[in-house]
Amino acid sequence: MAPTSTPQTPFGRVLTAMVTPFTADGALDLDGAQQLAAHLVEAGNDGLVVNGTTGESPTTSDAEKAQLVKAVVEAVGDRAHVVAGAGTNDTAHSIELAGAAEKAGAHGLLAVTPYYSKPPQEGLYRHFTAIADATELPVMLYDIPGRSGVPINTETIVRLAEHPRIVANKDAKGDLGRASWAIATSGLAWYSGDDMLNLPLLSVGAVGFVSVVGHVVTQELRALLEAHLSGDVAKATEIHQKLLPVFTGMFRTQGVITTKAALARLGHPAGPLRLPLVELAPEELDQLTHDLAHGGVHL
Repeated sequence: MAPTSTPQTPFGRVLTAMVTPFTADGALDLDGAQQLAAHLVEAGNDGLVVNGTTGESPTTSDAEKAQLVKAVVEAVGDRAHVVAGAGTNDTAHSIELAGAAEKAGAHGLLAVTPYYSKPPQEGLYRHFTAIADATELPVMLYDIPGRSGVPINTETIVRLAEHPRIVANKDAKGDLGRASWAIATSGLAWYSGDDMLNLPLLSVGAVGFVSVVGHVVTQELRALLEAHLSGDVAKATEIHQKLLPVFTGMFRTQGVITTKAALARLGHPAGPLRLPLVELAPEELDQLTHDLAHGGVHL
């Protein structure tokens, strides 16, 4: 059974884009994934994204993706929304992943802008619509032009919002002006996909976060959100400013790399990375430890 949701918060409010734990020899660690998922929910997440970029989706197989969804759904039950990454730059492949995620028990889909091929807006529209048509699951778009090379224009977002199963957008565009217009005109549930902009995006209408730093500061993110919702702007700002060293430290290099290093230090399942990602150098780990300590996280 899927967790309770509303049209305003179809996937919850605080979601962590979960890393994919691997064993020492680089195999998928399903037990570790279940342990980590349970820990993140107990810490305050009401949603988890699996098989996203932070889950090393470019280097996991389709079979591993389905196994991971099934394992995480089993671990969290109806305590949290499990949103499965199904986006690729191949529409047919994305449809296959969407169907497999639905069969494995996912509560929703995350569909990233097709990367590298740089399709025009009409191509984006048809791509996302085809994914949404392929299953009965609600879909969260993922707009991240820094990785994909192409933004989803506001006009395209508004068109896509007419689809009954396209219900949300994860915004990593870094443009508060465009976000303001898109939120106001599309009616989609808006999720911050850029931790540094969590609070600013709330101020223009976002409903929650899809976070990487949620691996280590879920409770603080929840407190920030609740302060904002209650109208305590000063408290929300105070928490945001306290977390600035965490936001900075976790993204000095690629976020999966720093997240797995932090989780390993904290005693949670993480394991190695798959190439082309590589472990932090000793001096980078020292810097991460320093940054997180300044934000109240002690490794």
